[in-house]
Amino acid sequence: MSSDDEQPKEPADGGPEQLALIRETVRRAHVPKAKPRTWRGAPLAKDRPIARVMVDKGVLHLDRLWDYAVPEELDEAAQPGVRVRVRFGAGSHQVRGGRREGGGLIDGFLVERLAESDYTGPLAALAHVVSPEPVLSPGMLDLARAVADRYAGSLADILQLAVPPRNGKAEARPSPDPLPPPPAPEPGPWERYGHGPAFLSSLAAGRTPRAVWTALPGPHWPDELARAVAATLASGRGALVVVPDGRRAARVDEALTALLGSGRHALLTADSGPQKRYGEWLAVRRGSVRAVVGTRAAMFAPVRDLGLVAVWDDGDASHSDDHAPFPHVREVLELRSAHDDCAFLLGGTGCTVEAAQLVESGWARPLVADRARVRAAAPLVRTVGDHDLARDEAARAARLPSLAWQTVREGLREGPVLVQVPRRGYAPRLACERCRTPARCRHCAGPLAARDERELHCVWCGTAENDWHCAECGSVRLRARIVGARRTAEELGRAFPAVPVRTSGRDHVLDTVPGRPALVVSTPGAEPVAEGGYAAALLLDGWAMLTRPDLRAGEEALRRWIAAASLVRGQDEGGTVVVVAEPTLRPVQALVRWDPVGHALRELAERAELRFPPVSRMAEVTGRPEAVAEFLAAAELPPPTEVLGPVPLPVTEPGRSPRRPGDPPVGERWERALLRVPPGSGSALAAALKTAQVARLARGGTDAVRLRVDPPDIG
Repeated sequence: MSSDDEQPKEPADGGPEQLALIRETVRRAHVPKAKPRTWRGAPLAKDRPIARVMVDKGVLHLDRLWDYAVPEELDEAAQPGVRVRVRFGAGSHQVRGGRREGGGLIDGFLVERLAESDYTGPLAALAHVVSPEPVLSPGMLDLARAVADRYAGSLADILQLAVPPRNGKAEARPSPDPLPPPPAPEPGPWERYGHGPAFLSSLAAGRTPRAVWTALPGPHWPDELARAVAATLASGRGALVVVPDGRRAARVDEALTALLGSGRHALLTADSGPQKRYGEWLAVRRGSVRAVVGTRAAMFAPVRDLGLVAVWDDGDASHSDDHAPFPHVREVLELRSAHDDCAFLLGGTGCTVEAAQLVESGWARPLVADRARVRAAAPLVRTVGDHDLARDEAARAARLPSLAWQTVREGLREGPVLVQVPRRGYAPRLACERCRTPARCRHCAGPLAARDERELHCVWCGTAENDWHCAECGSVRLRARIVGARRTAEELGRAFPAVPVRTSGRDHVLDTVPGRPALVVSTPGAEPVAEGGYAAALLLDGWAMLTRPDLRAGEEALRRWIAAASLVRGQDEGGTVVVVAEPTLRPVQALVRWDPVGHALRELAERAELRFPPVSRMAEVTGRPEAVAEFLAAAELPPPTEVLGPVPLPVTEPGRSPRRPGDPPVGERWERALLRVPPGSGSALAAALKTAQVARLARGGTDAVRLRVDPPDIG
């Protein structure tokens, strides 16, 4: 044992042990040190002794910045953008030593330092600086405030989405040095689009084009997104790409790595885990990485010198957040494009009505291929309607027409066959039995439903309909039907016993499948990618998708069909798609022609005539009947506001979960009112709703009233 490791001997006079002596020495020393709990009597920072803090309290009536005193010992660490801990909730009577004391410790962000406060009373002091790492920039704060105001929400709720939870290990690890800008990429598959090469050249030159891109079917879209990112990086700027899920994020990640190599982009998804994800996020904030691909929360990624924001498949429900105030990726990236003066790219194999409106308004330019390229890349689409099913003996016996059997049999000779079945839980709305035109209210054009077998009512405004007849053909007969998807899948498995059957959906989603013959049964959105593409695809039970009780039923059905059909080989390679749906319906015709843009433009024109979103702005107010009535009576809505309803919402039965986020709790009876305003009044409506909610909460309102601006599904 060395001399340094030897234990000290006890003094011969029997004095206290060394550890006790040290404790006593420290106890008797009068060192002026502030107490971390209250900092009572501690000197304040000499320069800018006031900290303005955004506390992590996502309550609307507390949605403001709060002033705190900065102790001298925290002066260096308490810089704008850092995480802090403060005491919140102390009363004005709890003042000792010139400091407000009491309250609970909560997290917050230090927004700015000031020389003096507008508040004349005693201030509480910052309790602790969690980390000296600045994670909230002024630009991100401005964006978060703009998003909160647009959706009538609180800044704290937006910051919870924008800034991931801290991870000490990731924060302590240094980020790599940034790499120099790469060379501008070759257009590659962008040559297939009329203005594709010009779009890439504009990005590489540092300009800010805005485009709505209708991608050709096939496997090339991740590479096309990667080339847009590479062109932006070549100009010395950053790029951000947001996709609906981790599977598609992995495909773009792979394409970026293949094109640029590793170290130039970050992948921000929940699958990465908290430590790795926070480390990647820090690398982006520190400027080590200038490109980001990720899922919904990545829309707030702190990319430096942002030059491009891109969103893929904006119609996917995953792009709308499930927590208040429910921001949508497309709208947030539009705000970022305007806020940071950067390029904007909205892409997808389909086309939403909102995307069509961006082009119609002139805010963005279209990026499309000519019809000859579309016909070559798209598979052959064939339809089977109700009349065909009625005449088909095989369809009556097994719920599948002879054309589908033949297509599957021929497709299995060449490779895998995809079978898309509607997700369980799609509820039908009523439509004309003769011509399939959806039944709508004569007052507000909302969808009609039946409380029982005799009474029709509008699910938007609640108006009863006692004398309905079809506006197209005059028929007075209605229909609503869903064909069982599970039974159809079982029939396919029994019909082809020698062929492996794989399923994808719910908790088990396949990423890829081999190019060997197999039946792949998938729910919409969970279709795996087949090596070399599928030889054929069946899109079953189209009526179930088209009759969902929602304004977007046709648009959503077409988007789902095109997404699945895009995985099938092109017509030149023998790819065939069979859709079991009435061939005269508009979404089916758009699929046959492979014309999602034309369908979106037609939908946009009809919504403009009927004053539906996105031509108008809407908000929904839901809660118990008495709470909704009280809220609407107290709210000072802008003059052009039109109130539709309130109407009762379906009651969630015990043992079942709500169908979608925000639905009533189990067993509770809620109502919903829709508020509609013309273009230009959306901000005023959001402000009025937020003011009314703040006043209600300040009065101590106990019944929950949920607000949602621009709901993605309004029934």
